[in-house]
Amino acid sequence: MAATNRDQRRAAHVTRSLRGVNRFMTHSGWAQRRDRRGVMDFALGNPQDMPMPEITQALKFWADPLTRDWFAYKTSDSCAQIVAARSLRERTGVPFESEDIAMTNGAFGALTAGIKLVTLPGDEVLFNLPPWFCYEALIEDAGAVPVKVNVQPEDFDLDIAAIAEAISPRTRLVILNTPHNPTGRIYDRRSLQELASVLEEASRRNGRRIYLLSDEVYARIVFDGNRAVSPAEVYDHTLVVYSWSKQLLIPGQRIGYLAVHPNMPEREELREEVVAIQLASGYAFPNALLQHALGDLDRLSINVDHLQRKRDRMVGALREIGYEVHSPQATFYLLPKSPIADDQFFSEMLAERDVFVVPGTLVEYPGYFRISLTASDDMIERSLPHFEAVYRLSRLQESMIA
Repeated sequence: MAATNRDQRRAAHVTRSLRGVNRFMTHSGWAQRRDRRGVMDFALGNPQDMPMPEITQALKFWADPLTRDWFAYKTSDSCAQIVAARSLRERTGVPFESEDIAMTNGAFGALTAGIKLVTLPGDEVLFNLPPWFCYEALIEDAGAVPVKVNVQPEDFDLDIAAIAEAISPRTRLVILNTPHNPTGRIYDRRSLQELASVLEEASRRNGRRIYLLSDEVYARIVFDGNRAVSPAEVYDHTLVVYSWSKQLLIPGQRIGYLAVHPNMPEREELREEVVAIQLASGYAFPNALLQHALGDLDRLSINVDHLQRKRDRMVGALREIGYEVHSPQATFYLLPKSPIADDQFFSEMLAERDVFVVPGTLVEYPGYFRISLTASDDMIERSLPHFEAVYRLSRLQESMIA
């Protein structure tokens, strides 16, 4: 009976943490009208232009079976592991080997496996606010306890002191998303080294290792000649998460990986355990075709220069209107400050004009709203008069109330 009650409580926590996201996905104006002609969709990182033809060509080529077991049950295909390890080595300089790579059904599968790999029920897992939507739910589903730490509000950088203060004897894992969704911040080497020092000292103090789970799905979507430094470059007890869905802008094609740092003393043990976790998590492996095609897919990327031009256009236009908005170093996203405190109401005002954004409340950062730069150029240009009109109207309403 106690176990049943515990499971019910866990399910209730997971449901509650995703309630806002679920309502947005199913009952919001965006959910009801996003497929209509003429809408300006800045809500999610979905493609608003046609996919790259090279993706279709690669999938068609590798769909032709070379062996009778071409589409048999797949765990981590050795060829895909080689591609992923080589790509990760080139990006980070860390000597990852193919055996360190667990191929997963996107970042979701990798995060699920990574959390369950190193935590036990009751362990604490730290992550930053604003977060990606589902960190809390994945932590609670593993039976662990989420602990939230705000980034620094003035520049969205890591608040190392706040992280250090939040660490307790029960802390087992820190989840870091860099480049960071939704702020677009890249955490630089100095900040990551400071964090590594904090985690080393706390691990010694607690008498057990604190791991770092690095969500690096936007590592190749960087602007202005920046480079996304991986925490694996400065902290040996890092697990790296990656997904090709951002690099290729194909979020419905689920392929990614979880990489175990090659310098971990417990490396071989974790390699074995992650496979069992993937099986027990609902066969969290990517499908055969995507693994076969990965060598070709890894060489492709969306046009980051074009994405940067869209960033510059939106940032410049919004600032000219009067919005407070940072210029992100990476990712698909802008995080402007809402001109009124009620970001949900402000987002609904935009939605009435068929301009769809994500209110900051949905990512636990009230007073802001998120814009996805995957919107088309046409959507951007058509949206700007609406952003201006709603800005003026909302400020007028607020001044009348005051």
